[in-house]
Amino acid sequence: MRFEFLTSTPLSPTEGSGTFVALDGLARGLTDLGHIVVVRPLSARTGFHTLDRWLYNVRVALRPPIADVTVGVDLDGFLWARRRRRGPFVVMLKGIIADELRNERGWVRGLLSVQARWERSNTACADRVVVPSRYSASVAHEVYGIPDAKLVVVPEPIDLADWRRRFAEAAGARAARPTVLSVARMYPRKHLDDLLRAAVILRERIPHAQIRIVGAGPESARLRALHRELRLDGGAVLLGEVTRRTLAVEYMRAHCFCLPTVQEGFGLVFAEAMAAGLPVVACHAAAVPEIVEDRHTGFLVSPRSPDELASALETLLMNEKLREDFGRAAAQRVEAFGLPRVARRFLETLP
Repeated sequence: MRFEFLTSTPLSPTEGSGTFVALDGLARGLTDLGHIVVVRPLSARTGFHTLDRWLYNVRVALRPPIADVTVGVDLDGFLWARRRRRGPFVVMLKGIIADELRNERGWVRGLLSVQARWERSNTACADRVVVPSRYSASVAHEVYGIPDAKLVVVPEPIDLADWRRRFAEAAGARAARPTVLSVARMYPRKHLDDLLRAAVILRERIPHAQIRIVGAGPESARLRALHRELRLDGGAVLLGEVTRRTLAVEYMRAHCFCLPTVQEGFGLVFAEAMAAGLPVVACHAAAVPEIVEDRHTGFLVSPRSPDELASALETLLMNEKLREDFGRAAAQRVEAFGLPRVARRFLETLP
């Protein structure tokens, strides 16, 4: 079959974040199974992303896709889908915009509200709506009124072979000091401020512990200011964006992983950390419990609770056997999200 994926999300792990990584993985998984996959990229940038997404969809409507199956990622395809005439149309919701905007403020919230209306229109035109978790399915039904019969759950894929190769190249001893890794695009919903506050508490209990945060985004300046305000110094390090090679090194040096996000349609970084054999500390929120199994692959704590984060991290950092047990279980758990398995699951759901 020939698939055409429509996406105005930038095709890079830096700007496109988990959406790009998951889409790229699925495309390669389908290709490995013998299918033809074309991804139509965002070709023009104005510096105003909402306008870019509108213009992208105007171009799609003017030059319709030619494929056995057309897949619109999030809102993409919404103008063309209103008058399409050929083949099944599948919408893949990576992060439901109407859910994401609940954790945003000001003009960002306003612009996301516009995009959420486009996304709702897209799902209404779709023959099938694919979501990455049961949580996402329930939210999509609630906020967009999508019938349950139209919704299917397909987890996000992770290229385990590629990551294992990278981990092997980066192999070495864990860091000399107890080290916590976090990886995120810095949006408010990730609540990295809670992790910085947990670092203050953790430093009192394990003075030489360090939290290392990879990523950048809209919250970068505020988080750096908070880091200075809390006088964390070397107790927490904000590394900014790094290459995937460097990220693999960070995964291999860490003793555990932590991201206190409260809104996540799936959480691909959790799968990456688990592939590295890291136990995870996260919040009991959104789709996270579908990936991280509490007291089996890590600890789930209450959202917005730096005290609980610090206590869970202290428990892991002070107990090597527990880290090893959770890490082994995590590495086994992530097998369910490998490229071939997810690609086959996606094919099974097609209308």
